[in-house]
Amino acid sequence: MPTLKRWGRWGRWLVVAAVMSCPDLGGLDAQDIATISLSLEEAIEIALQNNPGLQATRNDEELANWNVRSAYGSWIPSASVSGGVSWQASGDQGLLFGGLTAEQLGVTTQPSIWSSSYGLNLNYSIDGNKILAPGQAKANRSATIALVQNAEANLVFQVTQAYIEVLRQQEQVTVSEQQRERASFNLELAQAQVDVGSGTAIDAAQAEVALARAEITLLQGRNGQETSMIRLMQLLGVDVHRPAVLTTPFRLEDPRWDEETLFQLGLDGNPNLRSIRASQQASRFGVKMARSAYLPSLSFSAGIRGFTREATSTEFDILQAEAAAQKGVQSCLFTNDLYSRLADPLPSQDCTRLQFTDAQADAIRDGNDQFPFGFITQPASAGMSISIPVFQGLSRQRQVQAAQVQFEDLEHSLRQEELALRADIAVGLSTVRTAYDAALLEQRNQEVVDEQLRLATERFAVGLADFVELLEAETLKVEADRTLVAAIFAYHDAIAQLEATVGTSLRN
Repeated sequence: MPTLKRWGRWGRWLVVAAVMSCPDLGGLDAQDIATISLSLEEAIEIALQNNPGLQATRNDEELANWNVRSAYGSWIPSASVSGGVSWQASGDQGLLFGGLTAEQLGVTTQPSIWSSSYGLNLNYSIDGNKILAPGQAKANRSATIALVQNAEANLVFQVTQAYIEVLRQQEQVTVSEQQRERASFNLELAQAQVDVGSGTAIDAAQAEVALARAEITLLQGRNGQETSMIRLMQLLGVDVHRPAVLTTPFRLEDPRWDEETLFQLGLDGNPNLRSIRASQQASRFGVKMARSAYLPSLSFSAGIRGFTREATSTEFDILQAEAAAQKGVQSCLFTNDLYSRLADPLPSQDCTRLQFTDAQADAIRDGNDQFPFGFITQPASAGMSISIPVFQGLSRQRQVQAAQVQFEDLEHSLRQEELALRADIAVGLSTVRTAYDAALLEQRNQEVVDEQLRLATERFAVGLADFVELLEAETLKVEADRTLVAAIFAYHDAIAQLEATVGTSLRN
């Protein structure tokens, strides 16, 4: 099957789509599941796309984007619309209307009242905090993005380590299989010598024990290989039983990197440094925000309101108006009587014009028909205020000093991280070079023990050596093979750690 590396970027997305759309595979046998070819680059890309922990961290970036929008939104005036509806039950009235009680007028209960109201309000305030809020929100967003990038870098390092661990276990399995094959051959050789009388039953028994131990070692190695593959798939965020063939080769290459060049790369790429720089920028805005407490603040407001009132029955209002009219007529008649008693009588007034008419009753009924939208608008209102802070108990000074101290602490942290970066690169590069030299020595040791095993096998075959000598040579061979595998992957582990320190890939 062709590898995804030959398919390019489209192939990587096909892997992601295939893995994501794959149903629960727990109940299927391994041979029933299609095996995928997976390079280190593809594994990293799938992990960056699927890892749940990273996706949760990336969600913080969306929240940071909304914080920026919200900061700009604080510059926009706030508007509110309010409305309400109320009801008042009917009740007894003991009021007098022109000397007559409500009961005498035939009304003993005020009708229930329905009312509604609305309000439109516009408010705007501005101060130093709001002016600087967008800048601080952007700086905080940059700090959040740096944290997300830090999480991505950590995930890349974890995937690289897990990928290397799978290859390490695979090589150990290969060594165990070779050990089992040699143990099986030695057992056949020992039995053949026993059959021809040149060997002993003890040799055959020792060969049988060595084969059993080789089988146990192989079982343990296969378990380690399966476990490491499960952990890799867990980091990728896919089904842990998804079989894959790892295609990226890890070879020994002379590490010729320059320490100063790596340090310059680390200054730009180290995730911890980027995170501290972003936090320092946010802290710089924090100092400005604290100082803005000394600035005045302005507030503006405007609004209009309206209300309605409607009785369920107009009888009460009509009786009120009729009583008031009757009172006016009586007052008019009384005045006319006084005018007539004067020595020089004054002309009387027309009291009939004060009488309550049907037209007035109809007007009251029409005027009562207001609920719920026949609003009576009240006069509009507007206002402006300015607040100048004078003294607040030294709280502003403390806030400014606290923000300044935080900014200076981040400066020291940045310097400390730069020193740590230089030291880590120096140590990491030395570790890589030492691991490379050690792996070369182990390769030469392996060549020596290969020759020793070949000679011991030939000597045992012709009866010039006993099985103990062959078993010792076999033990040295197994130890040399496993030590070489450990040395080679210790070299790649050191490179992975150096890459994590620098913040970029160094394998190309």
